[in-house]
Amino acid sequence: MRTTLKRGIGRSTAVNGNGHSVLPPTILSTVNRYQQPHVQRTLWRRAGRFFLWLGVVLSSLALASAAGAYLYFHESIAAIGAHSKDVKLASKHLDIPLPHEPVTALILGSDARLINGKWVVNGGSDTIILLRADPITQSISMLSIPRDYNATIWCKGQIIGQGKVNSAYARCNSEGSLETVKHLTGLPINYLVTVNLRGFKKIVDEVGGVWIDVDHRYYNHNNGSAATNYADIDLQPGYQKLDGTQALAYVRFRHTDSDLVRNIRQQAFIKALKQQISTHLSVFTMLRVVGAITHNVEVGSPTNGGSLESAVRSWALFAYGLPPGRFFQTKIQNVTGYSLLTASQTDLANAIQQFTTPDVQSSQKAVAVTFGRKAAGLTAPPPSSVTVNVLNGNGVIGSATNAGFALAQHGYKLIVPSNPADRNAPTFDYFRTKVYYDRTQAKAHAGALAIAKLIGDSDVEQLPAELVGQAQGSMVTVVVGSTFKGTIAPAPVDQTPKKAPPTIRTDPSQSLTLLRQERRHVPFRLMVPTVIDNSSYIDTTTPIRVYDINGTDRALRLTFYDRAHLDGYWGVEETRWTGAPALQQPTVVRRIAGREYDLFYNGPHLHMAVLRWRGTTYWIVNTLDDSLSNETMLAIAKGLQPLR
Repeated sequence: MRTTLKRGIGRSTAVNGNGHSVLPPTILSTVNRYQQPHVQRTLWRRAGRFFLWLGVVLSSLALASAAGAYLYFHESIAAIGAHSKDVKLASKHLDIPLPHEPVTALILGSDARLINGKWVVNGGSDTIILLRADPITQSISMLSIPRDYNATIWCKGQIIGQGKVNSAYARCNSEGSLETVKHLTGLPINYLVTVNLRGFKKIVDEVGGVWIDVDHRYYNHNNGSAATNYADIDLQPGYQKLDGTQALAYVRFRHTDSDLVRNIRQQAFIKALKQQISTHLSVFTMLRVVGAITHNVEVGSPTNGGSLESAVRSWALFAYGLPPGRFFQTKIQNVTGYSLLTASQTDLANAIQQFTTPDVQSSQKAVAVTFGRKAAGLTAPPPSSVTVNVLNGNGVIGSATNAGFALAQHGYKLIVPSNPADRNAPTFDYFRTKVYYDRTQAKAHAGALAIAKLIGDSDVEQLPAELVGQAQGSMVTVVVGSTFKGTIAPAPVDQTPKKAPPTIRTDPSQSLTLLRQERRHVPFRLMVPTVIDNSSYIDTTTPIRVYDINGTDRALRLTFYDRAHLDGYWGVEETRWTGAPALQQPTVVRRIAGREYDLFYNGPHLHMAVLRWRGTTYWIVNTLDDSLSNETMLAIAKGLQPLR
């Protein structure tokens, strides 16, 4: 110790010796220690750090919001599942949906109201709509059943009477309505959707209102007299946003027209709602809608039919991504009667066939007919001119035979190889059915598309080289896959309208004076409809209206009445607002005589023709029932001339 201290090494020594005053002495290090000189942060460096942390925070919030939205969606879907005794009993009669196959839902709108904490049904079902989503044809179809339609009423598997179809709800609740509609139409129904009046208004309000074209003036003030003893309504004509109360009054109104016209209004409203959500969808809007649905809508699904949450999510995305012109409105034709409505079995069967097999190419074919052109690549050749060879690609005995027999029943010319070995595909691992076409033969592609629609879950492709020999020279070769169920769908009804001359007259005097009186009230050049429908005249109630369409843009509406039809109100809308949901996704755009027109079709019917000229849009809007022919609509649009 003494020696160590003498040498200046130890705990009590000064910093000399080995430079350390610790005991025992530490090992000398070869590492030099430096101090980084202080650098003052510039404004840009501070801003960079700020935005970096801001990005981290926002990303965290986004992830948290997404997780919260998912949980909210999950809980909300669980909440709209069948929970009432009524819907639970009805759900036992629902059919299990098949994978990759169309699904059908029955929508029942009831007069149920909350009275003293209990839902009380006032009368029957106010709305009866069948909604069908088809992933095979990428289409959605609607079929309205008039509430006063004469039907056999069913309840708990038994016939309990005859009368108005809506009386099934009053006599046997949702179960009775479901059974009655299934027996009336013969269709499988996979989901039951019930909505009450409060729920309808709430959903519309949470969406922020629904933009819809009101075809004419609707007004009633119930002052207790016999003539006004129905719901209040006060709507002006023109394209506008309706809140929940206004929308409910619009879809329920029927006192100056009929229940049939009300059905058309209801279908038009559903289409407008889908159109608005598709073009102005946001997460926050959908969360508000889901919240409104949770407390006012109940969805019944079949037992062992899979997850309701998964079904709602997949079909909502399907509707959102639906191609333009694939939303079809179907009705029963030639309905007669006043308080009790009837139609022939043929008319009912035709409506059901159009509902289940919509002609998805009807709009394109109608465009071709209107403009006097051939629908190149769209019109399939007649089945009798299409040769088909069917091969087994799934290994199930009889699959190819069943498919070939069904196609032969539709008129196709079947080719059967003489060698049984040539009737099988090279392998049996085909999952989806393949419909191959021989590109060297005219119209083979169109023929393959038509066959694929009949088969359903299938893919259309060019004939591969390895199957050329087995094709036996046929235009179309079908390789049956595992998804083939042994049957094919009925062929869609060809709804292509026949070309006919427009029924018009030149009569600018119907609106010329009215437009001159209002031209100083709008900041754009007005157009005069110099050509109008032959049986139409300017409306006497509200012939012209100038209004603020969206708070910042002005609009003008002319209303005409077609005396040949009960619901024959059509109109001319003029505005500079180009962001209207109704103006999005036209079926086709055509340039005629130097002017551009956006054409919007409801199936084969031209519902709206829009002229775009110098920053302004001029709409020719057909009647609710599209009673004006396509040629007449186009002639009116072409007859628009600037007001001098």
